[in-house]
Amino acid sequence: MKELNRILTEIGISKVKLAKYLGVSRQMLYNYLAEEEIERWPKEKLSKLLSLLDVKSTKEMKKVIVDGTYIMEIEKKLEENLQESQGKPYTLDFKGISKKEQDMLQDIFNLLKQKVSEDRTKESYYTLKYLNHFLQSMDNMKELKYVLAYFSKSLGFSEPLEFAFNESQQYIFESIMFSGMTLYTNGGASRSRIADTHKRFVKEIEQKKEERLSRTQELNAAKIQALRELGYKEINADNAKEVLDKIAEIQSRKA
Repeated sequence: MKELNRILTEIGISKVKLAKYLGVSRQMLYNYLAEEEIERWPKEKLSKLLSLLDVKSTKEMKKVIVDGTYIMEIEKKLEENLQESQGKPYTLDFKGISKKEQDMLQDIFNLLKQKVSEDRTKESYYTLKYLNHFLQSMDNMKELKYVLAYFSKSLGFSEPLEFAFNESQQYIFESIMFSGMTLYTNGGASRSRIADTHKRFVKEIEQKKEERLSRTQELNAAKIQALRELGYKEINADNAKEVLDKIAEIQSRKA
């Protein structure tokens, strides 16, 4: 991942364009880039990335020299991909998955399409929006899969003692979910009685946002200081490695 991040930084590639090229959302791309090892990427997406970078394997990334010509070639590929996708009717790409998985994806797509077609309200939009966030985050939060299993069981689609994931954790999670849903359904949790709990929930979310913002501000400050110390006005393909090394040095001073 270190070499990939180096190449992407030196190219100055747009995350939006890269996500569109790979056929994923920006959030999913960030999830990929957060992986410790690039080999954990889905094979199809890794193959497209290697093709974009004009290398045959991840090992060849170390040999990539980013210059003006290389950057222009990458941008050309991205633009060609964008032009090819524009104006084309949307089709589901089932390449590389089994017939059983294809049928399931087709059912899900048809159901979502039906929901959108029949209900154009704001509520419908937000339902799909949150579902999109849910799906994008499942790999980073295993409990989201337990949520799906719980409702599949409670609605009668799956057997109650079916444990497709970590049995011990799933067992505990489902028990807690059942207690919470029972309390909610039976009216034992009025808004006034759980106000303090919801305040803690909101406070925790705000704290996480502040921590992310603080980290972003810290990195921006380090970048500005690095550029000032090196005598540059901005990061570009020629000085990217030098600037990134200087940022790392500045952060190590604080540590």
